[in-house]
Amino acid sequence: MSDKYNVSASPHVRSKMTVQTIMFLVIISLLPAAAFGIYRFGFNAALLIAVCIAACVLSELLYTLLMKKKATIGDFSAVLTGLLLALNLPPSAKWWMGIIGSVFAIIVVKMLFGGLGQNFMNPALAGRCFLVICFTARMTDFSYDGVTGATPLALIRDGVPVSLYDMFLGRISGTIGEVSTALLLAGAVFLIVMGIIDVRISFSYLLSFVLFMGLFAGRGWDITYLAAQLCGGGLMLGAFFMATDYVTSPITKTGRILFGICCGLLTGLFRVFSSSAEGVSYAIIISNLLVPLLEKITMPKCFGKGGEI
Repeated sequence: MSDKYNVSASPHVRSKMTVQTIMFLVIISLLPAAAFGIYRFGFNAALLIAVCIAACVLSELLYTLLMKKKATIGDFSAVLTGLLLALNLPPSAKWWMGIIGSVFAIIVVKMLFGGLGQNFMNPALAGRCFLVICFTARMTDFSYDGVTGATPLALIRDGVPVSLYDMFLGRISGTIGEVSTALLLAGAVFLIVMGIIDVRISFSYLLSFVLFMGLFAGRGWDITYLAAQLCGGGLMLGAFFMATDYVTSPITKTGRILFGICCGLLTGLFRVFSSSAEGVSYAIIISNLLVPLLEKITMPKCFGKGGEI
């Protein structure tokens, strides 16, 4: 036979969407919320964003050089980790806290476990939780420009009425990137249209959270209260930009739904029954640890008798 065939390993169907392109599009989708955070909170917010991105990129570059591995900073994953970490920091955080969180996120959570694709939890959220544990007082201080004020979730817990309109637009206290629900939703729509994120995770996350709050928060099905809970804190940032992380979420369709439900129930549990008014970060990283189990129980069986090979 004169015909020659190319033999290669699977997968044989490949997408034209590269890791670099995906990371770049997610970064683009977050820029409006980041820009608003800088507008809202001033110079220190811009400084934290720049410091976190630089620290993440340099940490990954130095690690690959020391370990004599191929440099991987060109895939933009370190840039995205730094941006997400900064958006999860309060505007009053010190620049050196951004460096500590970035080094922990990249070196400990990502690179020591093999780099992109091998980390067992979201690096940016792990970095944030590490900072909360180490610097609790500073990480819960949401003052800016000398103005102090509680976050809407804290006010809601204390029974103080909040403006849903202000929460939607972002005229509230909070972390740098979580305050403007409108801009976060705009970025999420962009990612959905571009086919970057799977809405199964985000929608099951938000729906299960609403159901939990309606049943156990003690406010019944008060629409205004539930809407405020959706707009408050890092829920939108977490549901659309971090819970949907390819590496730390299930690969099966059913697993993604279950993963979103776990995130939603845990977030509701933390907000209702814990001492903190927030809980998105811990909910997502705990759910990240359940991903191997969720994939195992939802993996389709092979063709054949009994589904066994």
